[in-house]
Amino acid sequence: MPELIDRFGRQHTYLRISVTDRCNLRCLYCMPEEGMVFMEQDKLLSYSQIIEVASTAAKLGIRKFRITGGEPLVRPGLEELVAGLSALPGVDDISLTTNGLLLAPQAAKLKQAGLKRVNISLDTMDATRFKFIARRGDLNKVWEGIEAAVEAGLTPIKLNCVLLKGVNEDEIGRFLKLAMEQPLHVRFIEYMPIGHDDAGWRDHYLPLSTVLEEAKRLGYELEQAEGPKGSGPSENWRIAGGVGTFGLIHPISEHFCKSCNRLRLTADGHIKPCLYWVDELNVRPSLGSPEAMEQLFLKAMAIKPENHEMGALLAGETQSHVPTVRRMSQIGG
Repeated sequence: MPELIDRFGRQHTYLRISVTDRCNLRCLYCMPEEGMVFMEQDKLLSYSQIIEVASTAAKLGIRKFRITGGEPLVRPGLEELVAGLSALPGVDDISLTTNGLLLAPQAAKLKQAGLKRVNISLDTMDATRFKFIARRGDLNKVWEGIEAAVEAGLTPIKLNCVLLKGVNEDEIGRFLKLAMEQPLHVRFIEYMPIGHDDAGWRDHYLPLSTVLEEAKRLGYELEQAEGPKGSGPSENWRIAGGVGTFGLIHPISEHFCKSCNRLRLTADGHIKPCLYWVDELNVRPSLGSPEAMEQLFLKAMAIKPENHEMGALLAGETQSHVPTVRRMSQIGG
């Protein structure tokens, strides 16, 4: 079968799968606190339909699946999907991105079903600030989820911290200390303008050069490090003598589009060649036909843009060709 290679020579081996747009948090950079209208459940792809799409993807060279949401663990029976994906020939990595609140009671059964590792969102280590950023939830539950993931062997464990100017940049030192003292991979992520209809996100945007500047101010000696499995576009560092690592993911200031190897499957059944582009392809008419599904993936390769141009939006340039038509929770963050 043909491989998934786009017009710019990039081979695609990675599919992110959103299983729901629902979430048990209302993080200020993702969705409004009140008034959310979520998809009707019958609009979501069933697990068997997702596995059918993933089966074609695997035959075309996809080797890595990441399950996302919304918050994927709010959808019941997720281990059924994990087991189905892990049974596909050629697949060597299945991971999960979660806020961790519901992870503790599910970690062991997800591992048993075939889940390899987890990314856990953790934007702050302060309980009061957690309530401000997430607008609900309990930080203690997140720590319980991290501990359960360690116990279940869902490693390497990555902690995703979205840096927000004026909100949590004063905690960079605490996260660096965590990466030095614990066998965790802390990933600092630039705030992206996804799910916003205005330019207010610019006020909270913080380039990740700030992290290296803070490490230098604290007197840390840094060593470039090899990233953990699935580190993707992360620029990885280790504090000399530390047991963990930290990474920088800067999709705006130093975008990694040239090496992009991923596609996204939305919860309601659309393939998105690029997270920040309007183009998406409906998989439902191709269900039941492996040949049609194959052609749909090849079409995604044909229309994938060279880059997302979020940097232009940061600079205030107009972009009529890249409207934000979905919330982050709908496309699988």
